[in-house]
This record gives sequence, structure tokens and C-alpha cells, in this order.
Amino acid sequence: MKRTTKALTILSLGILAVIFTFNFLIARLDDQAAPEFTLIALDGTEVTLTDFEGKVLFLNFWATWCPPCRQEIPGFLEIYDKYKDKGMEILGVSLDRQGTDVVKAFAKKMKISYSLAMANNEIMQAYQPGQYIPATIIIDREGNIHNKHVGYMEKTQVEKMFLELK
Repeated sequence: MKRTTKALTILSLGILAVIFTFNFLIARLDDQAAPEFTLIALDGTEVTLTDFEGKVLFLNFWATWCPPCRQEIPGFLEIYDKYKDKGMEILGVSLDRQGTDVVKAFAKKMKISYSLAMANNEIMQAYQPGQYIPATIIIDREGNIHNKHVGYMEKTQVEKMFLELK
């Protein structure tokens, strides 16, 4: 009986430590100034954080081969079309290693209307999206990181996060 109680106590403390650490890391993201970046868009032009000044930016790390990434794109497109004139921007940062031709063909097929660029080491180190994609970092109009979401996002989640920062 004492072993079970001791094991449960240790397990409970471990769970609390994980929850505290997770909440601490998420809290560190809130209101932290978003790091500047320079990426190359699919059309060959440079894209920087400054280009999105005064807008709510969804910085979406994704890849053409990723099923949840592909699944969330239609919802992103719908919400983007609805709110792009109200200050919403999406920058899809592709992690595809096959190059821009693969991403361009996929973007054309999916009729992606928001900005797309290829990831580089600078943005990966600055934003640390993690080992799982999709990962979306939401940056508010003042240029601060508001939230980080790892995994598939329903269009209702995207809309809710935008409206919170509108």
C-alpha cells in the first residue's frame, strides 16, 4: 500500500512539473517580440517580418507531404479570404526539401492565395517551431508573439485567434 502511495505521489509531482514547465514555456511566448526574418518567397522576392507590420500574422510551418498540413489549408484559405482586408496575413513557410518547384506546383493545385516562402536556418532557429508540423505562430499587430499552435488547426480556431487580436 505504501509503495502505491509513494509511486502515485512521485507520478503526481512529475505531472505537475511537466504542466508547470509547459505553461512556463507557453507564457514565455506571449508578448515576446517576434524575431525579424528574411525569407525567399516562391516568386523569388524577399519576405521579412516588417512586410507584415500592423497586421496579424499566422506564420505557418508546413510541408506538401504532411497530411495534417494539407488538411488545414482549405480552412486557412477560407478564413484568409474572409479577413485579409481586415488585417489578417498568413505566411506559409515550407519545409519541403525538394525545392520551390514542388511547392509551386502544390500551391497552384491547391489555389493557395496567401504568401508562401521556403524555410531557412535563420527562421528555424529564431522561431523554433519544433519537430512536429504543422506549427503555427501567431504574431499580433504590434509584432509580438501571441500564441504557438502545434498540429492541425480547424478554421474556427484560426478565426477565433484572429478575432481576439483584431
